[in-house]
Amino acid sequence: MPGTRKLGRPTAHRNAMLRGMVTYLIENGSIETTLTRAKEVRAIAEKMITLGKKNTLASRRAALAYITKEDVVKKLFDETAPKYADRTGGYTQIYKLGPRRGDAAEMALIKLVD
Repeated sequence: MPGTRKLGRPTAHRNAMLRGMVTYLIENGSIETTLTRAKEVRAIAEKMITLGKKNTLASRRAALAYITKEDVVKKLFDETAPKYADRTGGYTQIYKLGPRRGDAAEMALIKLVD
């Protein structure tokens, strides 16, 4: 169930981290992170893209309330969401990359589908 992982962080820190990661994903198209973080980011990013597909004032304000940069919200509504107009979900893909060298955490690459 998405949104139930604590990721070893207090609530405010976890929410801030996820907001930043979703912003970065929409801005750049891909992120390399741990597998559990990638799964959390996927759920939120898909909701943001769905908001972008609605393209109403209310959905734009809801996206602005979560995404930390205004230019990324503009990119979401003008470029990213229209690409997925004929798609009903599954806007992201997660690729497993293997263990991280320092602590053997399972790493993953999350990217937007082309």
